[in-house]
Parts: sequence; structure tokens; C-alpha cells
Amino acid sequence: MKKSVICRNPKIMGGTPVFSGTRVPVQTLLDYLESGESIDDFLAGFPSVNREQVIEFLEQAKDRLVATAS
Repeated sequence: MKKSVICRNPKIMGGTPVFSGTRVPVQTLLDYLESGESIDDFLAGFPSVNREQVIEFLEQAKDRLVATAS
């Protein structure tokens, strides 16, 4: 079974969804992408997050969006 790419814990960042094993909010990645920054820019700014986590998060988000649109 795969480890979850994001977690939510009231003791970590007040329950804000973060990348597992970090204190980096998932929203921060979305803000970077929305403003035209690249994944590489995000990873450079948040080295505790790895590329695999970002890709897995985006794939899961895509899958959920497609599933709800069907």
C-alpha cells in the first residue's frame, strides 16, 4: 500500500493539508503553479518535498477531477 502523499494533522500547521513528512502546505504548490512558476522552482524553494510527491499529488488531483466530471 502506498503512503499518502499528503496528510492533515491538527498538530501540524493547524490541520492544513501538507506534503507528508513536511510542513509544506499543498496550497503552496498550487500557488506557485498558478503564478506561472515551475515545479523545479517550487522544489528549489522547498527541498523537504521531493519531485515524486509533487507528481503523485498532481496525478491524484487530476484523477479526482476527471472522476467528478464524468
